[in-house]
Amino acid sequence: MDDKFLKLNDIGAYKIAFNLSNYVWNVVVKWDFFAKDTVGKQWVRAVDSNSSNIAEGFGRYSKKDKIKFYRYSFGSVKESMDWAQKAKTRNLINEEQYQYIMGELNKLPREINGLIKFTNEKLAV
Repeated sequence: MDDKFLKLNDIGAYKIAFNLSNYVWNVVVKWDFFAKDTVGKQWVRAVDSNSSNIAEGFGRYSKKDKIKFYRYSFGSVKESMDWAQKAKTRNLINEEQYQYIMGELNKLPREINGLIKFTNEKLAV
């Protein structure tokens, strides 16, 4: 019976965002204090917001409420991209890390828009 219901871990956008947040955490945790305290904290918060807003939206009852949080996640993707660019420009991450992170971030807008579309089509309220 449980197989009939969508679970948070079934959502592609959530899985990508969750895994990316842990990847970024593992990168930032190795930085020196100044880099962590300035770029690191902000970037980790932004990238953590991607999956946490999807999770919060998933837990909401109304379609409007769900979509509001999915859109917040979309905004966090853009903020995460800005911090990734700053980390690259300031030589805090290497090219390989940057390419991986940006590749994952670039997947999220389509995934989130798909989630919004699904929510609009499948929920009555």
